[in-house]
Amino acid sequence: MASTTLDLADAKPLDAHHAVDRPWRPRINPWIVAMTVTLATFMEVLDSSIANVALPHIAGGLGATQDEATWVLTAYLVANAIILPAGAYMTTFIGRKKFYMICVALFGISSALCGFAPSLPILVFCRILQGIGGGGLAPSEQAILADTFPPEKRGQAFAMYGLAVVCAPAIGPTLGGYITDNFDWRWIFFLNVPICLLSLFLTSRIVEDPPWVEKQVKQSQKGGMKLDFLGFGLLGLTFGSLEFVLDKGQEDDWFGSKLITFFIVTMVVAFVAMIWWELKQLREGHRPILNLTLFKRPNFAISFTLMFVLGFTLYGTTILIPQFVQTLLGYTAELAGLVLSPAGLMMMAMMPVVGLLSSKVDPRKLLAYGFLMLTASLIYMAQLNLGLSYGQLVFMRIFQASGLAFLFIPINTIAYIGVKQTESNDVSGLTNLARNIGGSCGTAFMATMLTRRTAAHESNMVRNLTTANTAFNERVKSLAHSFVAGNGTKPKGGDASFGAIHTAQAYIYNQLHRQAATLAYIDIIQDLAIFCACMLPLLFFIPRPPKHASPSAGH
Repeated sequence: MASTTLDLADAKPLDAHHAVDRPWRPRINPWIVAMTVTLATFMEVLDSSIANVALPHIAGGLGATQDEATWVLTAYLVANAIILPAGAYMTTFIGRKKFYMICVALFGISSALCGFAPSLPILVFCRILQGIGGGGLAPSEQAILADTFPPEKRGQAFAMYGLAVVCAPAIGPTLGGYITDNFDWRWIFFLNVPICLLSLFLTSRIVEDPPWVEKQVKQSQKGGMKLDFLGFGLLGLTFGSLEFVLDKGQEDDWFGSKLITFFIVTMVVAFVAMIWWELKQLREGHRPILNLTLFKRPNFAISFTLMFVLGFTLYGTTILIPQFVQTLLGYTAELAGLVLSPAGLMMMAMMPVVGLLSSKVDPRKLLAYGFLMLTASLIYMAQLNLGLSYGQLVFMRIFQASGLAFLFIPINTIAYIGVKQTESNDVSGLTNLARNIGGSCGTAFMATMLTRRTAAHESNMVRNLTTANTAFNERVKSLAHSFVAGNGTKPKGGDASFGAIHTAQAYIYNQLHRQAATLAYIDIIQDLAIFCACMLPLLFFIPRPPKHASPSAGH
């Protein structure tokens, strides 16, 4: 990498090539455009997490088991992962604004159908349609923001986008728990319909395609460009199989399941074939579905990696904390959501600050601070124990949020450096894919590690629970006497009843299981801290961003 350096302060500027494009600005105030497109994206990201707490209600309402109901989540994630990287390709045929509006309309219609679904198979099918519509929203919005704002103000625009992407998963479980407890789970989906209608109205009046997008559409129509069905098929097999494996792997014991093994093999074969096909399309001068040439740029390749880690950590801990407080501390779903909500407020407060700093401070320095804070917060979070108060848990999450706020905006800012205007959609699609897949990997990692580390700690701890251990025998007798005394009966001959002894042993084992699970949570958090710390050396390989001398310098 001739253009990289190990000194953040003295790194050579990255050549902002392709800066010959004439600057373009929308007719409407850019901030009005930003608020318009953020509305639908917030709704979509919220919907990806709001249904989690409603699964027991959905299963009961449709006469399905809990395991069957998880397909409501899996179907959405699979469809979402397939459409994310393909969004840029579709805008080549129909334009960005039209594609965005189609996605909003499909999301709204499918949401209404989900609410009316009479059976689980129909609900899963509607969730697939919803995932397809939702998958095109976030990348389209990010590309719209990148083209609407000049490079020196792009960080502030991404701050608004970051609020939607980061805060929505935090308030989703709380809102979902409130709706299902006080109303009906179907309102989780009905809630999207009026928002979609408002978004469609505002988008049709406010958002417009830049000249280079209109030029691409005209060229594709004149040239008789046809959809790459083979590319779509390989893309769907690759990311659809990956999402299925990540979502169902731990549940089916990974390679212990023939079905999971089949999908892993399918994913690998399809991925290799997809890379070969996309490179072949490039060599022949065709428009590829995935623009792999972006990975030649160190700033984009590293941004892609950092976004994956951000998604991995954010979604992993967003699931880890509510699960810890519900399963081990006895919190309700709504109270567990309230543990996360203050961190969402923290993010809302910090995002505009980071947006302003991004135009004045080297984004690599913001990233360094963000990863240092995130690592430190995870080290602090590794002090988890069964005696933590609500306030302590809230502070742990707020501490973590203070670091996350310094990551999302700089990562997106760096990803667009040196990118042509016509490649904005490709960048947004791939970076959102990185966050999506990272979140799925983080969730799968947490589920797998929690099960296996809990079993390992239990195995080590249970060795001391034998009749040969005097301390264990004394503890059992003491508890048994307490249980008998609590029932108002006096043990005969000074010995507790056989039933009370069994109750005491069960109580001790339950405490052992809770301690083992707590240690497993600590192991996971420590692994995440190491993972985040390992990202710091990558920052030295990011080329120095250019100073925004002109509105088109970012292209």
